[in-house]
Amino acid sequence: MNDRTENNIVAIIMAGGVGTRFWPLSTFEKPKQFIQLFDDRSLLQKSYDRIAGIVANDRVIVLTNTNYENLVAQQLPEIPFQNIIGEPERKDTAAAVCLGTLIAAKRFGNPTIIVLTADHLIEPVDIFQQTLLSAVKETTQNKALYTFGIKPTYPASGYGYLELGEKIFQDNGIEHFQLKSFKEKPGTKTARQYLESGRYLWNSGMFVWSVDAILTEMKLNIPSHIEHLNRAVEKFGTTKWPVSLQKEFSLLEKISIDFAVMEKAREVRCVAGDFTWKDIGGWLAIQDFLPCDDNGNYAKGCIHSLDAKDNLVFCDQCQETLIMVGVKDLVVVRAGTKTLVAHKDHLEDVKHVVESML
Repeated sequence: MNDRTENNIVAIIMAGGVGTRFWPLSTFEKPKQFIQLFDDRSLLQKSYDRIAGIVANDRVIVLTNTNYENLVAQQLPEIPFQNIIGEPERKDTAAAVCLGTLIAAKRFGNPTIIVLTADHLIEPVDIFQQTLLSAVKETTQNKALYTFGIKPTYPASGYGYLELGEKIFQDNGIEHFQLKSFKEKPGTKTARQYLESGRYLWNSGMFVWSVDAILTEMKLNIPSHIEHLNRAVEKFGTTKWPVSLQKEFSLLEKISIDFAVMEKAREVRCVAGDFTWKDIGGWLAIQDFLPCDDNGNYAKGCIHSLDAKDNLVFCDQCQETLIMVGVKDLVVVRAGTKTLVAHKDHLEDVKHVVESML
């Protein structure tokens, strides 16, 4: 722990996804948040690294699937095992956030909570931390729920957007806004309009709020979540906890925190992130980190091509050799004995095939 560690912050890292869009490198046994895509640190470890300097290890809570509790423990040995919470089912982010919040309340009272996900790349870390702490400081003084917006650099149709309202103030260059509305993933034309207007930011899916503030809104908007999960959390730390959690979790509606709470909450603010942010949702998200040839082919591995254009190739073993001839707009991934070949326009369908294999 360094001198910057804040005393009354809890970080909740959501790391329960199965990563079907990253097959075959990501598998059900070891999903994308646990694999090393770019260096020797996994996406989960990178998420931890970003807050390790400002949140004490015993206040970092990781929400994952029960199947991955040991994987989290292996990759984050700094975190106490009791802080690794295995969800028995996938019930979307409202369930994860609610469960993590109730556990934080039981153990720490009314701390400020930072909610992060384990599939982002963010640089530089120091600016991210400054932005985070700016929002933390405000939540200690008011009941606002904070979300993080990212200044768009192109008309992305794969991200949700935040419509900015009035600019409230500036904190050492970090801008704080009232949030006017959440916008779902738009078409390309609408995304271009958002970009040109200058009034919209990408929705990063990261949040900051006090326990009291978010529980107040949850009680208003998803009271059944509070009711069921409170029953389970009463047993937290006892031998009855796993059975109680499984029983109560099965009764929850599957819904995201945005739909369930944020879009209805009375006081929502946005802090504008002046750092680079990438949601590593699928294979195309990593091409910016790969070498590219004169024909727009992004590749990791030993690649030879002829009349091949705008492809993405990823070989888990760099010594693998792959030849492409006369193909365009393909994604080819090799991992062990598994191979993915898909057209870029059909990558969303990969998850359906992978899910049918489980």
